[in-house]
Amino acid sequence: MTTLHTLKAPFHSNHRKKRVGRGQGSGTGKTAGRGGKGQKARSGNMHFEGFEGGQSPLQRRLPKFGFISPNRKEYAVVNLSELERFSAGSVVDEAALRKMGLVKGVWSGIKVLGNGTLTRKLTVKVHKMSASAKEAIAKVGGTAEELGLVTHKEDGLTRANGRKRPKAEKPAAKAKA
Repeated sequence: MTTLHTLKAPFHSNHRKKRVGRGQGSGTGKTAGRGGKGQKARSGNMHFEGFEGGQSPLQRRLPKFGFISPNRKEYAVVNLSELERFSAGSVVDEAALRKMGLVKGVWSGIKVLGNGTLTRKLTVKVHKMSASAKEAIAKVGGTAEELGLVTHKEDGLTRANGRKRPKAEKPAAKAKA
């Protein structure tokens, strides 16, 4: 019976490394296994991915498309029906939503949409809300508060402006007496 510790490679299955360019006695003398002449016989042969023998490659022939804004904001979406998990009178903010497992991962902010119904009076503090969600929260006697998004710190501003600091306003010159 063959077991893992008795396994051996089949006879002649292991090949020695081909040492090329070591003279006539090496078995791959003169042309070093590249054949005679032609592009593939030359040094500096174009063997990178996507090379098509000098023809304009596919990735350059196809048109460019799409654009993703570097300033794009992506929001974690929470529906009104999911807010039913909270007890009446509780404050629903980002920390509470994360604790309940309704929001996971990194997002620019949280947005509440008006899908479903809400029967409990809640205080909802999120970054964005749809008009129908605001209306539904107010209808049951709750309060809806929209928080502003976190803006760049000064260091972030320099990076956002191409590493140039925003111009500070100059103080007014003192009048001479």
